[in-house]
Amino acid sequence: MATLSAGILLYRQAEDSGVDVLLVHPGGPFWKNKDAHSWSVPKGEYQPDESAARAAERESVEELGFPGPAGRRLDLGEIRQSAGKRVRVWALRAQDFSPTGFVSNEFQIEWPPKSGTLQSFPEVDRAEWVDSARARDRLVRGQVVFIDRLLGQI
Repeated sequence: MATLSAGILLYRQAEDSGVDVLLVHPGGPFWKNKDAHSWSVPKGEYQPDESAARAAERESVEELGFPGPAGRRLDLGEIRQSAGKRVRVWALRAQDFSPTGFVSNEFQIEWPPKSGTLQSFPEVDRAEWVDSARARDRLVRGQVVFIDRLLGQI
């Protein structure tokens, strides 16, 4: 069975009449020096017995430290990433939202590999507003379609 993931893509109208989206960069040593096609919609895994919409809310809290703001959610549908993971995303306008001071959950891995030492790292080490054109270069390739779907609905 494919891994399930759900998230909320925050967006705002930019001063130049474009659209900015809030992306997150994964924490940990593997992603430390990667930028292109390594960012993501704030999202996370859930089990089939959990509602995807509820999981998206939970993951917003886990990755950013607070729930998405109140408002109408735009359903951007589901994609299947190259490794088979199914990702469901909703968009939410968050004009005045600031990611400053966000707090992410942490995870532990053995680092350096085979050292026997467990280290903690944040799930997300950066959260930034990015214009929709730049988001295409930063997002994991499979998630770029969510930008197109968002722009088609607003």
